[in-house]
Amino acid sequence: MVLQSTLRAKSKMAAKSTSDFEISPLRSLDDFLLESARFQIPNFKDLDKWANRMINNLLYYQTNYFLTSLVVFLAVGVMHPVKMFYGFLALSVAFGLFYYVSNAQRPAEKFKKDHPVISLSLVLVGCYFIVYMLGSVIVFLFGIMLPLAVVFIHSSMRLRNIKNKLTNKLEHVGLKRTPMGILLEVLGHEQEIWS
Repeated sequence: MVLQSTLRAKSKMAAKSTSDFEISPLRSLDDFLLESARFQIPNFKDLDKWANRMINNLLYYQTNYFLTSLVVFLAVGVMHPVKMFYGFLALSVAFGLFYYVSNAQRPAEKFKKDHPVISLSLVLVGCYFIVYMLGSVIVFLFGIMLPLAVVFIHSSMRLRNIKNKLTNKLEHVGLKRTPMGILLEVLGHEQEIWS
């Protein structure tokens, strides 16, 4: 009987595609950060337990983490809007040029061979542009990395409660599929069923 129910649950999970998911509910601020929240520095010697805590917190608080990341990114953007825009623009230009040159090797090599002075000038102008925009690039990268650091610290230090454990078990069995669960599954970080 137990084997049949396990097989049914696994077949339901296999039948569901990545498009069949639910958005996780927004957890209360009290549960996420304030009075009922319990925090503890993780045991760095037990990496499996630390990773398990992080994965389960990422699954349980995923909507809160998304909103927190958005608020922190927008706060950095409001404090330095011009630098954020120029940093995004500089990185977009750099990646666009890198993509073009790496995919159009023949025309780029021919251009370098036919016009060596212009090629060198373009490289120097590009380097100057990146160095000139370095402050803006750093602000933009800070705007991306700060939300990730906040999520990492919170998911590492937040102790799990009973509701968190139960919700994660439901998702693992396949009764609920969420965007973070799908992302973690694609990245190869599956939680253990009895953790």
